[in-house]
Amino acid sequence: MRIRKLLIANRGEIALRINRSAAEMGIQTVAVFSDVDRCAPYVLNATEAYPLHGNLSKDTYLDMNKIISIASSAHCDAIHPGYGFLSENPDFAEAVVSSGMTFIGPPASAMRALGSKTSARNLMKEANVPIVPGTTYAIKDADNALKAAAELGYPLLIKAVHGGGGKGMRKVDRDLDVVQALQQAQSESMKAFGSPDVFLEKYLQSPRHIEIQVLADTHGSVIFLGERECSIQRRHQKVIEECPSSRLPEHVRAEMGTAAVNAARKCGYVNAGTIEFLVDSNNSFYFLEMNTRLQVEHPVTELVYGIDLVKTQISIAQGERLPLTQEKIIPRGHAIECRICAEDPFDNFLPSTGTIEEYAPSEGVGIRHDSGIMKGSQVVHFYDPLMAKLAVWGKDRDEAIQKMGRALSEYVISGVATTIPFCAYVLSHPNFIEAKYDIQFVENYYHPDQITNDNDAEVAASLVAASMHKYSSQKANHLVPPRTGRPHRWKDGRMEE
Repeated sequence: MRIRKLLIANRGEIALRINRSAAEMGIQTVAVFSDVDRCAPYVLNATEAYPLHGNLSKDTYLDMNKIISIASSAHCDAIHPGYGFLSENPDFAEAVVSSGMTFIGPPASAMRALGSKTSARNLMKEANVPIVPGTTYAIKDADNALKAAAELGYPLLIKAVHGGGGKGMRKVDRDLDVVQALQQAQSESMKAFGSPDVFLEKYLQSPRHIEIQVLADTHGSVIFLGERECSIQRRHQKVIEECPSSRLPEHVRAEMGTAAVNAARKCGYVNAGTIEFLVDSNNSFYFLEMNTRLQVEHPVTELVYGIDLVKTQISIAQGERLPLTQEKIIPRGHAIECRICAEDPFDNFLPSTGTIEEYAPSEGVGIRHDSGIMKGSQVVHFYDPLMAKLAVWGKDRDEAIQKMGRALSEYVISGVATTIPFCAYVLSHPNFIEAKYDIQFVENYYHPDQITNDNDAEVAASLVAASMHKYSSQKANHLVPPRTGRPHRWKDGRMEE
């Protein structure tokens, strides 16, 4: 079944990215938009565009009935959900299929099996995939929690069964903290995910977050495309990603890939998905969760493996076989991605809103820019703060770091605060350069007060460059410090120079 017309049930950079791959396949595209997104780049780029009327997510990009109605009226063959919003909603996937269209993603049954963290953990145990020690059932009350905690030992994490992004999560170090932490986690989980169910998991000290990209077709083939290092995070959400990981022994990489393939097979998975693992200091790995969709950080995998994941998703949905076998998948070079979010890294990454007044993304050989904004775009509080993704490719990690440093220094954006200064700081930090970092990087090494001494952006730039220069000297000029270039510092929503 060939897809001829595709509705993209999303917004921003991912909607534009999907649109471009679909257009290259000769597929007509349909965009849907909220009131504030009426003139967004992805809307202007689509073959057709239809209003969702409103701005709140629940009235627009989360309204499955409205989206399916538009797709049917526009005579679409398929719907691509992107990531976020309805992308991992099994009811939406079922409704799309029931309406006679193709859902570009996994079957609803696989989503349901993996949507609950406790059921997913049970599935992984059956597939012989290592899981973090913890409960495989929901904790209902304090007595259950205390009993399980006594068996597991502290420190522990209380986590939402249906959660993600750090919501409904609390760390506990002793019995006295369990009751309050449990109540807080259950309350937050209920508000965020509509369910108070939580479970307990052993807290791993300073692990790394590494994920495996898998692809599965309808003919029984399942492959993995290496791994992504995603340990640079704030509030349990990723900011910088790499492919491949620089600290993963080859035998561990192979074992993780095999585990990911086994996990996908166990739940009857089809299409693109990602198995996320935590890896400890001994390179022992543990299943964290499976994301049943395209990942935000998929560009680094595409740059290293030369595979268009969106086109592959569409091909799988059309019933085609995977074009490659595992033996023919060969990585090339190194890629790094920085998320350009409307957040203020000088103020605890608080969201920033406003109008994009000046916008000139960096360019050059080996630079990829996935953007959802342009000059004049409105950045509002209704949606995720991600505005664009800057990715680079180099023949090795050193070159990729240099290239990203240069690209960040040339990136011009004003009107809102962004994560660019934070990304520049990380790229120049010795622990990042030496690949000696874990998910605690922000807590252990990020000190914005060191960058903003005397409220002077020039001082900030010189401090970052000096840090990199010191490391470079120690390494006999193996690396040249990335230029900080045009300083990015904001006041009252405007960039100062």
